[in-house]
This record gives sequence, C-alpha cells and structure tokens, in this order.
Amino acid sequence: MQHYLFVHFKEKKTPDGEQVYFGLSKDGYRWEEVNNGNPILWSIKGDKGVRDFTISRANNGKFYIFATDLSLAYGMPNQYEHSWGNIARHGSHDLVMWESEDLVHWSEQKMITLGTEDFGCLWAPDIIYDKKNEDYILHWSSPHRSNNFGPMAIYYTRTTDFQNYSEPQLLYRKEDSGVIDSAMYEENEMYYLFVKSEHNPLGVILLKSESITGPFERVYSFDEEMSKLGSGAYEAPTAFKMVDGKWTLLLDFFGVQGKGQGYVPFVAESLESGVFKRSDSAFGFPYGFKHGTVLTITEEEYHRIKNHSFE
Repeated sequence: MQHYLFVHFKEKKTPDGEQVYFGLSKDGYRWEEVNNGNPILWSIKGDKGVRDFTISRANNGKFYIFATDLSLAYGMPNQYEHSWGNIARHGSHDLVMWESEDLVHWSEQKMITLGTEDFGCLWAPDIIYDKKNEDYILHWSSPHRSNNFGPMAIYYTRTTDFQNYSEPQLLYRKEDSGVIDSAMYEENEMYYLFVKSEHNPLGVILLKSESITGPFERVYSFDEEMSKLGSGAYEAPTAFKMVDGKWTLLLDFFGVQGKGQGYVPFVAESLESGVFKRSDSAFGFPYGFKHGTVLTITEEEYHRIKNHSFE
C-alpha cells in the first residue's frame, strides 16, 4: 500500500526550526508529526541551519536529502546583517546532504559544493531521474555573475552516484523576472516544471517540455486557479501522485506571521491538464509544514519511521 513521507522545516525564530522534520501520511491527505514534532536531523556544519528540502529514492537503494545551507536564526542578524540581498549574493555555495538506506539511520551531514565564484547562494534543490540519460538532474535557483547577480534563474547538474557532479548549466531563465523554487515531474514522457515567478506574474507558474532540460513553455491553464489566490505569498511548490492517479500540488503560504503559515493543497486530474483546484477541506496538517518535498513510501517504511526512536 502506498504511503507518504514529508521532509520539511518549521518557521520558527529559534535555531531548532531550521532543521530536518518528518511528517507521515497513510493516504496523502491527513498528516501526522514524527518524533513528537522534534527534528530528525540537525545541521552542525555550514550555516548550521537547513531549509528547502528535497528527498529522493535512488536506484542504488539509498535515500538522499538535500537542503539549502542557511539559518536565518543564526545568520540573518549576524553575517547577513538582516539583508536578503546579502544572503542571495554572499550565501552558501554548498548544498547540505544526508543519505540513508532505511529512512531512519542517516549518514553524517555532507556539504556538497556546486557553486563557484560566479554563483550567489544556492537555494531550494530538487531532484528528478532522467530515464534517457540514466542519471539524476539536481536543480536549484541562484543569482549569477552573468547578469551581475540580478534576478535568479534555475541551474542544474547531473550525477549518477551523488558523489560526482557535472559542471552547472542553466536550466531555465524567465526573461522578465527572476524565478526560484523549482520542482519537476514527469508524466507521459513530458516534463512539468513548477517555479515561483518573482514578477509578471508574482506567484507560482507551470511550465512543460518534451526534454528534461528544456526549452520550457508556459501551461496557461494553470494560471486561472493561481489568479484566485489574490496574493503572491505562495512559494515552494511540491507535488506528488496519489493512489487514484490524481496529482496533489502543495504551495507554501507565508503571507502571515506565525501559525497561519504552511502548505495549501490543490488537486488536479493530471499534470497535462494544468487545472489544479484548491482543496483545503480534504487535507489536514498537525502544524505548518514549511518548504519540503513528499516522497512515496511503502507501508513497511511508514511503520519503520513511525515506530523508530530518533535521538
């Protein structure tokens, strides 16, 4: 039976918020906390905080968690001087990675250096398997020297073993604004890329391509439901396929302070349709999950995580 794991962080002003948290669900609709709502993993390297998670089940039998190396609790008032601009330009060129064979015992934290002096901070990694190339596309958003560290674009690298990585390449740049928070999925030999547009429009958009590395074109049918939100305070799209074949899209709402923040659900018959309908009443979260990724897991893996004593 198909169950679900959500890897995320919590929006808190203390360092324990920007760590690795797990949520579990038997059906993808109703979610429960893991480890009594306490962190599963702590970042002790780099900025000593992690955000914007992705998790992937690789063909080698291992699971990989990647995250942005950033702590607002520690860094925003200190090395970044309360400036998002300083973070974007001078933030970490590393992504944080953990690996596991069973989802409960995890390796030591590893720092994966992908950025160079040509990059600003590396934000919000995501992973998709390339069936044609038989490798993995790891993509993220960054400012870059090519446009004087202006509006961000999406970059990618390839890897077969999560140890060696190709030179970063441009995946997608929007001509009239920056884009962040990329998440890509495959359906019927087509690739669908969600990104947060920072202008024209301000909000999440959907793109598609016959190739995993583009070029991408807009799916305008997606925009109708997004226009009903009346706010650009939605980001960090993550999607997953349900048992009935429908797709759930979750958008992270940050438009209020405190407990009002968290994921808002939308459901579509297919990615191809692009028509996602907001479905708040069908979903339940124990607290505001923040910027993460959902992984389909087995019933055995669900119980293993649920019953494990994380220390």
